[in-house]
Amino acid sequence: MDNTYSEFEETAFMTNQNDVVLEALSLAVAARVPVLLWGPPGAGKSSAVEDMCRSIDTTYEVVIASIREPSDFSGLPVITDNGVEFAPPRWAKRLSDAGSGVLFLDEISTAPPAVQAALLRVVLERVVGDLTLPDELAIVAAANPPDQAADGWDLSAPLANRFCHFDWHVDSMAVATGLVAGFPTPTIPVLPKDWQNHIPATAGLVGGFLSVRQSLVIQPPSERALAGRAWPSPRTWEMLARLLAAASAIEASVETRRNLVIGCVGDGAGLEFLTWVQELDLPDPEVALMDPDSVDFPERGDRLYAALSAVAGAVASDPTPDRWLAGWRVLEKAAHQSPDIGAIAARVLAQIRPDGVSAPPEASIFLPVLEAAGLLE
Repeated sequence: MDNTYSEFEETAFMTNQNDVVLEALSLAVAARVPVLLWGPPGAGKSSAVEDMCRSIDTTYEVVIASIREPSDFSGLPVITDNGVEFAPPRWAKRLSDAGSGVLFLDEISTAPPAVQAALLRVVLERVVGDLTLPDELAIVAAANPPDQAADGWDLSAPLANRFCHFDWHVDSMAVATGLVAGFPTPTIPVLPKDWQNHIPATAGLVGGFLSVRQSLVIQPPSERALAGRAWPSPRTWEMLARLLAAASAIEASVETRRNLVIGCVGDGAGLEFLTWVQELDLPDPEVALMDPDSVDFPERGDRLYAALSAVAGAVASDPTPDRWLAGWRVLEKAAHQSPDIGAIAARVLAQIRPDGVSAPPEASIFLPVLEAAGLLE
């Protein structure tokens, strides 16, 4: 497995930190994970998002959350022949008609509590009133730190937990250079069609970590000042697995991956996860598929879990009959003493069985575990 995380401490900062944030922002938009940019007023957050949308010629709707009413997100109740319906606002209809685009929620941290509550379903489910927004819609929000925001309310913990958070920095030299030469335009990376095939491997990585740090599965902030920023929950860990899969598909930089990790689950849990990944030293899944006997798999449960998930993810990215059968041989060799650890990887292989190929004898050791977990009919 790519061990680029081992370099994260040495490459955590760049001359212009916003270059890293722009890369992470663009990747999250491409993967359709909601993003929240934190930065002082006038720092260029809105301009960067607008330039990004113009560069790909996509529909772009700006909604200033702090001056909106709850009905602007939950829908305006209208009595019809069918009963009460919740009519969506025009901006939502425009996005729906376009079929894709970017919804930019500005000044979200100063929106009143009732508006923040109405935004919960918009951000998570992309539903406005009785209108479901397109799956291809990306959601980006911007906020000012509490000490720099206009009078209002802090961001609620439930709403904050629906975003990946990035800090937008003001770099003096970057501003001076940009005023003369022009500011860089963020571009949205084109993810390969099969990028989601990387999710089993990254989900296995996250699952392996949480199997040993179970207290971090969900850890709502105890301090009010931290409630509006990133914190770990099943939702944000799932978001992280998705973002890491997208990052792996395009071989994103180490700094970008670090920003994605901390942006989803916060500093404490994020740094622990990065350190854990740094120390994994997992075998290369492609080498294991070519020759299972040549690879020494880790004995520790969390590391073995991550290694086998990586193998399953590698097969899923190119599920030829030969690779599929090789995947079962790897699983049998590595997990014959602990088939429960390999059960998730076995489930992935079972779901991607090539047409006309029968399960090999090596798969038999996983049948009891899969049946007990309800993963087989």
